[in-house]
Amino acid sequence: MKKILAVLSLSLFVGLALAQDAPEGFKFTSINDIKVTPVKDQQSTGTCWSYATTSFIEAELLRMGKPEVDLSEMYFARHAYANKAKRYVRFQGANNFGQGGQAHDVLNVINEHGMVTEESFSGKNYGSEQHIHSELEAILKSTLEAVVKNPNRKLSTAWYPAVNGILDSYFGVAPEKFNALGASITPKEFVQKSGFNTGDYIELTSYSHHPFYSQFVLEIPDNWSHAQYYNLPIDELMQVMEHALNNGYTVCWDGDVSEKGFKHNKGVAIMPASKVEEMADSEKSKWTELTAEERAKQMYSFTNPVPEIAVTQEMRQETFDNYLSTDDHLMHLTGMAKDQNGTKYFKTKNSWGTEDHIYDGYLYMSDSYVRLKTIAILIHKDALPKGIAKKLGIK
Repeated sequence: MKKILAVLSLSLFVGLALAQDAPEGFKFTSINDIKVTPVKDQQSTGTCWSYATTSFIEAELLRMGKPEVDLSEMYFARHAYANKAKRYVRFQGANNFGQGGQAHDVLNVINEHGMVTEESFSGKNYGSEQHIHSELEAILKSTLEAVVKNPNRKLSTAWYPAVNGILDSYFGVAPEKFNALGASITPKEFVQKSGFNTGDYIELTSYSHHPFYSQFVLEIPDNWSHAQYYNLPIDELMQVMEHALNNGYTVCWDGDVSEKGFKHNKGVAIMPASKVEEMADSEKSKWTELTAEERAKQMYSFTNPVPEIAVTQEMRQETFDNYLSTDDHLMHLTGMAKDQNGTKYFKTKNSWGTEDHIYDGYLYMSDSYVRLKTIAILIHKDALPKGIAKKLGIK
């Protein structure tokens, strides 16, 4: 018994010593956490825009007191491909065509075609249990390139039905009616009965190459429909996001995820200060004595919160102008939290499934990361602070 107690005591001592030396890790305390639908997986498709916006709409319906609903992301993707095809031909091949898109693409499909449930339209009609659009995109693109070459010297009446035929072959034929809300209804009736109004939603961005408090066509490739965005200074755009989340409104977020500090499998996205001069004075002493190599290693270890850069409007503009901030990915902001140092983070629902992810498909993006890497957001117009809504002329 004495030997056993001695071993246990030694084990406890070693355990405590290791615990003292071990990294503290990121410890998040929730500020707010809005109810949303479960995390999904976009799988092998570039349809994050549809997944993020669909999740956002599902959350809006919950906020409005409606029953939880599982909407079909692929219904929006199918119709968006058709709309992109028309634009591509209209611009004689000079417009963007691909799998990507923006939040307003979903709203445009709802206006034109309504929406349906996942149960009524899975969008998988090509012998695969997984969503995968590489072959579909290649076939559509080659078809459209043949059309814009105009070999007949006049476009035929067959090209657009041919594109829709390809889409029906891969996605399946979209339902004219389906069962939802206790009745057999059309996609447009579903929108009407749900109470969702696309006119209540606006997109905002923050870049100084256009006047603030005005609208402009955001120059990103996936804005293939050339939609206009309201332009705010970054401090006010951040204020909009926080105000929305603090008042029960979620945010559909479009931004850059190519940074070294974006680690979904670690559950965080941060903007570490690579140079000592980028840090606050209170943090400099700890890092000054390290070499640049040692500093970089610790900064990107993702074992503890680290000092992050102070983001300015000028910094945002520089990264945008030099293609260092691009429209890589759309996700869904569903709440806010703070770490053990008091740094604010945006709780973010991704569409990469839940396997091998520390927070079950969510991650926490720091204030600095969001401040620098946000391209645009979609919100309900009532989520705007009154003063900012007045500046934008939104009632």
